[in-house]
Amino acid sequence: MADLKIHRVETLGEATFDSPLKDSIVRFYNGEAIACNDRTKELGKLESISDIEYFELAGPREKLFFNPAEVTVGIVTCGGLCPGLNDVIRALTFCCEESYGVKRVLGFKYGYEGLVAKYYHYPIELTTDNTDEIHEKGGTILKSSRGRQDDDEIINTLVHYGVDILFTIGGDGTQRGSRDIVARLRERNLPISVVGIPKTIDNDISLIQRSFGFETAVEATWDIITNAHNEARAYKNGVGLVKLMGRESGWIAASAALANSAVNFCLVPEVGFDLHRPNGFLEVLEKRLKRKEHAVVVVAEGAGQHLFSDHTTDTDKSGNKRLKDIGLLLKDEINNHFSSRNQEVNVKYFDPSYNIRSRRANANDSMYCLQLGNNAVHAAMAGCTNMIVGMHHGRLVHLPIDMIGDRKSIEPRGWFWQTVLQATHQPTNMMN
Repeated sequence: MADLKIHRVETLGEATFDSPLKDSIVRFYNGEAIACNDRTKELGKLESISDIEYFELAGPREKLFFNPAEVTVGIVTCGGLCPGLNDVIRALTFCCEESYGVKRVLGFKYGYEGLVAKYYHYPIELTTDNTDEIHEKGGTILKSSRGRQDDDEIINTLVHYGVDILFTIGGDGTQRGSRDIVARLRERNLPISVVGIPKTIDNDISLIQRSFGFETAVEATWDIITNAHNEARAYKNGVGLVKLMGRESGWIAASAALANSAVNFCLVPEVGFDLHRPNGFLEVLEKRLKRKEHAVVVVAEGAGQHLFSDHTTDTDKSGNKRLKDIGLLLKDEINNHFSSRNQEVNVKYFDPSYNIRSRRANANDSMYCLQLGNNAVHAAMAGCTNMIVGMHHGRLVHLPIDMIGDRKSIEPRGWFWQTVLQATHQPTNMMN
């Protein structure tokens, strides 16, 4: 194993304590790894088999860096809501207390804000009793907020409460914050582990095959799209227009289009489109209505931003660019287009974003959250830090935070988008 090119995550030091799981029926994962690439197209570029790169497999370790009985754990949730947040909190709490018998688990409220003393957000102690049923509810019992805070103030709070392990549940901005906290901890020579559980309902974190909550979100769109279809069919030239999440990547919109075959147009950020002139969306929509008298359009929130005359550069507290409302723009443009031609059109607009984000996780996502939480605890107890736990090629692995690159996006020439085109029968190109 020593000769393999394994992307090992950072550790706090030598693991010397025996795991309390050693007497149970459990398999320890000590040094096992999985190949980063599994396609011959990528592997064929390598000169020899020794050039294959690997990620560490997640799982319990036989030796721990921390003595569990002396450990205080902190948990924080950041950014927007996502189905499964409470499931992850519960999984972390139960694994820490029941599997490892830690000293205590603290939940810090309102994201990184809760780790800064001046906001007076006192932590709550989490137990298997007060987290026992939280997975039955949406949202997060720890509240949330966006934006960064001063690293030293965060660390001072961790030291004040004697926190040995911090779990950060959040998206790429949250995990970049985790990376900076680790860097400052290193400078201050403080042995505190920081392990992330990646959260993005858009499913757009690079290297992560699937983020928790994504499957629930796609499932939730089914009834909404069906209702939009019903509305569209009930009126002459009816258009059911549904705006879904997806700032820079259209995974939810595209997956929803595949899950519900009623979708006729799927518009995503990765594939540009024009509104007017022969190849534009409005002309294509008009042809569809002449033929079928109804249409269902699904658009990701980040699609068509080039169509706005005011190209703002404003960002929110998380550093995300503030988007213009493509749903309302399309609604107005469709109405104006048909009005200018003295043609009837009936647009029904659906924007279910918060309804989807705030719901509880479905069964499969809930199971996934349990696995993520448990394996994050296994990693942290072994002294791993500056890393996230995520699914890659169907296996849970340890990923160094520094390896998280550009957002994962749909490849317009790839098989996934080609399947969407086949399902919707929309033109391959709606650009002039």
